[in-house]
Amino acid sequence: MRKIIGLSVLDRERLPVPCAGCMYWESADRLPFECGARCDEAEATERVRVIADAWGECGRVVVEDGEVLGFIKYAPPLYMPQARHLPPGPPDGDAPLITCMHIDPDARQKGVGGLLLRAAMRDLAQRGERTVQAYATTYRGDMSDVPVVGVEFLLRHGFTVARPHPEVPLMRVDLKTLVSWTENLEAVLESLRLPVRAPRREPVTLSKADR
Repeated sequence: MRKIIGLSVLDRERLPVPCAGCMYWESADRLPFECGARCDEAEATERVRVIADAWGECGRVVVEDGEVLGFIKYAPPLYMPQARHLPPGPPDGDAPLITCMHIDPDARQKGVGGLLLRAAMRDLAQRGERTVQAYATTYRGDMSDVPVVGVEFLLRHGFTVARPHPEVPLMRVDLKTLVSWTENLEAVLESLRLPVRAPRREPVTLSKADR
């Protein structure tokens, strides 16, 4: 069964990233532009819960039969101080900032990313937010350790460039200009053509006679 849950209720070690304790966005010190530049699983878990208590849920996760297919994270810039160091300059005001999104390799190019973004924006629209912003990357390679979302992906989903930069532009979308975010995302999730996951196989050790 597939479902969408809040990021704060998920065990971080289940996230589809090399560093489940990534503290890139939550770090005030300037860090290299890559996921896992600073990691602390306990602190990362606590930070998500603090944000959820003070502001509200700060992410959405797609889960299938207990396995995480992908997640998206967002919060006001107050909780994401690393944004102050990005090339285009700090975010505008206190509009929520979509920071990162990661998809399990087996679930990529299946519509999970678009679903996560719609789930995030539906959540923010229902909470009364009018504008959402996000830093993006013009990089087109492997996004596994990139701490922002691809610019082309955001453009396809209604974002426009708020502050240009050749590598990391700041994007923005007005939720009021988009179609309603009240669609049944759970039904959309079930309709995605995702392959049935094959059971994980343990490596077989051959005896000398079998080699």
